[in-house]
Amino acid sequence: MTKPDSSTLINAAIGVSVKHWQNTGKKSGIYKRLSLFICGNGAFVGWKKGYSLSRGKFTLEEYVIRTLVVEHDVNLSKTTVSNLRRNGYDADSVGTGKAALDEAENADLVLLALDLPDLDGLEVCRQIRAICDTPIISVTDGGTELDRVLGLQAGSDDCINKPYGLRELIARIEAVMRRTRPKPAFQGSVICHGQLYLDCAGRKVRVSGKDVKVTRKEFDLLYLLLSQREKVVSREQLMTRVWGNEWAKNGRTIDTHVSSLRSKLGASSWITTVHGVGYRIGHE
Repeated sequence: MTKPDSSTLINAAIGVSVKHWQNTGKKSGIYKRLSLFICGNGAFVGWKKGYSLSRGKFTLEEYVIRTLVVEHDVNLSKTTVSNLRRNGYDADSVGTGKAALDEAENADLVLLALDLPDLDGLEVCRQIRAICDTPIISVTDGGTELDRVLGLQAGSDDCINKPYGLRELIARIEAVMRRTRPKPAFQGSVICHGQLYLDCAGRKVRVSGKDVKVTRKEFDLLYLLLSQREKVVSREQLMTRVWGNEWAKNGRTIDTHVSSLRSKLGASSWITTVHGVGYRIGHE
């Protein structure tokens, strides 16, 4: 029997869910999760989960957004994390600016309250932006135009005012991720190169069987090098395809990400520098 492709399975799931909705007046779990999966040009929720359809079963594996909630108000922090998790996000929280700086690079998005107990929130925002490109939504308590302007000038991708509703928060997260998440045209779900393993669908990296935690941009840079493993990829190509703008041209952004990747992969030989041109994928 021919195995159905993912689009067929998704259409079937939606069909079953809509029929369930029509019959019961309630949206099934499949419908709610797939609604989030197909909206906004990207998988905004997802995890390994099997759903029974007709006589068969299938598994959808999408990419989970790792959201870091930076909030000193313990009750608000717990509520926000709980609500995000219920809506399919991988959410964790910290209560200080120092902890936010330690964890920001491992997140896909930072929800940053600017009224922190140890450090100035705007300075935390600037420092996060200096060390990584993780999208930031700043949370202001005053809600004035000046608060929002200062947040954006400090490096935030968006601002939201307290108190905020869950629907607004999720809508803003999705809007920010649509703007900032690159949309590479993955040709295959898995790329293997010696002991280096790249899971494009799950955005996971392994070396010699061990998981390697990488940032969004590091993954996209590594994917680009692996997808053109027989070629030298110029700095201009990397900048255009991975960053999509001009701000990295005059800085050390590419070099910093390459250096970080070499360290995480365990050997500088994984990425070879071709002086005056760019980079190419190497070997361990």
